Amino acid sequence: MSLLPVAPWPVLLVVVVAALAAVWWNPSSRSLPDESRATHWRLTVAVLLLGTAAFRPAVPGEQVDTTAANLNVYFVVDTTSSIIAEDYGDARPRIEGVSSDISAIAAALPGARYSVVTFDQAARVRLPLTTDTTALDAAVETLLPESYEVSRGTSVSEANDRLKALLEQADQRTPERGRVVFYFGDGEQTASEPPAPFDIDKRLVNGGAVLGYGTTEGGRMKATRSRFDTTNDYIKDPATGEDARSVVSEATLRSIGDQLGLTYVHRAAGDGIGPVVDGIDLEKFGTSEQIERQKVMARRELYWPLLIGVAGIAAWELGAGVTALVQTRRRREMRP
Repeated sequence: MSLLPVAPWPVLLVVVVAALAAVWWNPSSRSLPDESRATHWRLTVAVLLLGTAAFRPAVPGEQVDTTAANLNVYFVVDTTSSIIAEDYGDARPRIEGVSSDISAIAAALPGARYSVVTFDQAARVRLPLTTDTTALDAAVETLLPESYEVSRGTSVSEANDRLKALLEQADQRTPERGRVVFYFGDGEQTASEPPAPFDIDKRLVNGGAVLGYGTTEGGRMKATRSRFDTTNDYIKDPATGEDARSVVSEATLRSIGDQLGLTYVHRAAGDGIGPVVDGIDLEKFGTSEQIERQKVMARRELYWPLLIGVAGIAAWELGAGVTALVQTRRRREMRP
């Protein structure tokens, strides 16, 4: 059993003793009727229960893993049409690998705050920083590519400005927290101009990785006509009329890794997540108020049964008081 008092224990002890003295101090207490003595004993029990509850006794509860509780984790995801190219595992869309890896990273870094940023023709924050893994799962499950009909080409560094702003904001507000970035993409530059480099201060990035998806043979892409409507047709190459194929550009992805100070890791179906997260120094970021709150959550609190007992005594005394008041009024009405 452990205690987590709501105030320093000497203060609580003084308050309890003072409350007991207030209950029992009465120069004529020796001549109190039996009913009054019973009330005093009930109030004594209530004071003791309330005082014990104030010490917040608890027994060990469910274990809450807060390994990465002092980290901000940013998932930057390419959602251009090529992310659904069917060359991941058994001809599955690359987005399945991205979703699976995001979930695996979150499981490997429990207790962190997670954010999802997607980019195609524009970069968007799909999920602001949160510890809610249910919200993260929902954001990952609804990752969809842009419509190829409106696509005008995208730069692999489209998310630079948005990510930089998020990292700078986090550094200003919570400089003690680590900032980890995971970039998910295939490195395919579809904009007409060469990609501008990521110009984020490497001091703002404390770890992470660039994750690459796809093969050199490439994969076909379903024709996504809107974010909520896919067909069985494949995107055609206008130059040949054949099914267009997207191929991974590992050279581009390695370059992005160099710009962000991160390691590049190619991903294939069945790969473990260890190589992606093993380089993150979790000990470097120490503890935080959030970690302490998580520790409290791992306790099975026992104060609430004590408060139920106090509430029961209070209800008893209230009922007794109402009964006595009613009886007094009846006696007065019966008097001539």
